[in-house]
Amino acid sequence: MPVENASPHAAPWTVVVLTEEAFGDVDARNVAQLHAAERAEGQDVRHVVLVPADTDRSLLADVLDRLSLGELKKALADLRAGRPDAREARADAETALRATVEALRAEGLTADGRTTADDPLPAVRQALAEEPDARELVVVTRPHAVEDTFHADWASKARDTLGVPVLHVYAGTTRLG
Repeated sequence: MPVENASPHAAPWTVVVLTEEAFGDVDARNVAQLHAAERAEGQDVRHVVLVPADTDRSLLADVLDRLSLGELKKALADLRAGRPDAREARADAETALRATVEALRAEGLTADGRTTADDPLPAVRQALAEEPDARELVVVTRPHAVEDTFHADWASKARDTLGVPVLHVYAGTTRLG
């Protein structure tokens, strides 16, 4: 017997969100717009946020990223500050996670999350495996001149290995990476 009112959009939908910093209003609004139509139809769309405690980031790459964006003062500040220690990186990731989940919830979205190790791709792979209804990955980062140019960024690596659609958006903008 056929099910009445069955819709192709009836199944829940999980979006895995990987971000390196706390979401601002623009980022949360961008993510909210991605599945606004599905949510308007009453579909359950969940967001699982992953934030790496990046203790292994290259200081040189950070400085080059800042310089490529014309951010000389920030590049100098990065040089002076050096790399964060593990405790500081984990605390920063926890703060970014809380702020991002709150920003998504403020947009009316269902969101939870966790921090990850330096390399977030194993945690992304795990989240996709644990969530049977996970259908895509949204990566939100600052522009990274070196990684983006040589396709060594998280989004490029995910596209090459995970088998799900990957959207890369630059933080604080609507620009795609």
